[in-house]
Amino acid sequence: MPSIEIYCSNFCIYCTMALQLLDRKGVAYEKIPVDRDPGRRAEMEQRSQRTSVPQIFIDDRHIGGCDDLMALDRGGQLDPLLGI
Repeated sequence: MPSIEIYCSNFCIYCTMALQLLDRKGVAYEKIPVDRDPGRRAEMEQRSQRTSVPQIFIDDRHIGGCDDLMALDRGGQLDPLLGI
């Protein structure tokens, strides 16, 4: 199974939607909250070159945000990345 990391905030609807999609896929992921941890937010911004949440990585490949994750799923490209 791939390593999945998702930088998120507790009160972000897009984070919730991305997490729900990953939950429906039945894959394990590491949820990295950034709302109260400036160090983790800086790490996210450095890795993704973006400031918004969520930011999703699969096996260290930057997927992007919720819209990007959903687009991969609609295009049939997400399952192969997830190994399912």
